[in-house]
Amino acid sequence: MQTVSAVNLTAQLLLLLLWATHPTMATNWLSLARMPRSRAVSGAAPCGRLRGLSAGQVGVCRARGEVMESVRKAAEMVIDECQHQFRNRRWNCSTTPRGINVFGRVMSQGTREAAFVHALSSAAVAMAVTRGCSRGELERCGCDRKVRGVSPEGFQWSGCSDNLSYGVAFSQTFVDETERAKGLSAGRPLMNIHNNEAGRKAILHNMQVECKCHGVSGSCELRTCWKVMPPFRRVGAVLKERFDGATEVRLSRIGSRTALLPRDAQVKPPAARDLVYLAASPDFCHLDPDNGIPGTAGRRCNGTSRLAPDGCELVCCGPGYRAGRAEVVQRCSCKFSWCCSVRCQQCKNTVMIHTCRE
Repeated sequence: MQTVSAVNLTAQLLLLLLWATHPTMATNWLSLARMPRSRAVSGAAPCGRLRGLSAGQVGVCRARGEVMESVRKAAEMVIDECQHQFRNRRWNCSTTPRGINVFGRVMSQGTREAAFVHALSSAAVAMAVTRGCSRGELERCGCDRKVRGVSPEGFQWSGCSDNLSYGVAFSQTFVDETERAKGLSAGRPLMNIHNNEAGRKAILHNMQVECKCHGVSGSCELRTCWKVMPPFRRVGAVLKERFDGATEVRLSRIGSRTALLPRDAQVKPPAARDLVYLAASPDFCHLDPDNGIPGTAGRRCNGTSRLAPDGCELVCCGPGYRAGRAEVVQRCSCKFSWCCSVRCQQCKNTVMIHTCRE
């Protein structure tokens, strides 16, 4: 008869075997968002125990451990922003209850949804690392000191400009590692690399300028300005627009190299900022646990709109929805109290709720 310790050892060995043989997906590192904040994500031993990382990413973790807390933050940013942008769509970025494949097997199918998550993920890593640089949280980087001199508009570049080049470089090293390890001759790695770069460009092309005025009594005789990244919500909105206009592509050979070209010859080739995908999406209507699709049964929808993406006919995959009244508690009669608070009453209102039939 096996002892308890032998059984436990056998279970551990089986777990390690399952881990070693689990197919590596480029977005598995997003499972870092599921780790408790108290658990370390850097150092030789902790890096080796991070199941969501590929072998190459474990190497990056060990070599540049100080950045890994920013990577963990990026994983949380991706899940939150994805669920915000798609909150009214059939696919609403629902996550699996456990495991390293956070969004389910739909990420392995080369769909629009996978394209969006890859773009958002690479952007999140670039932004989280850049933010760590600007806040002085990382030893190897700081503000972007290359932004100096006088601008064509006449203001003085000064202050702490966000060091986006450092964040982008780390994002390329960490997020793209899984694809480069596979080689860039197959369709899926090429698709992922393209979308990763599109995510980073969504930051670059939406950089903002913040300024401070100097002069007598607050006059703006002299302005000093610096570059800052856009809010991540803005990046998510830009990529959502790219998702809606994404181009379906196929793998083609051009001379001695392979490239992704539009499946429809009448469609112009995608730009570097556009998203591309290889496979049509499932309808996401019905429960499919094997692929991590929860279906739309029980989902709330907009019963007053027929054509909007959040309309019941689209979300519920037809006219299968029900209406009912519900009582909600909302803040009301808010007043500003000097100084400095806002006091509100709690009001009960009856609203119409529409949900998809089960």
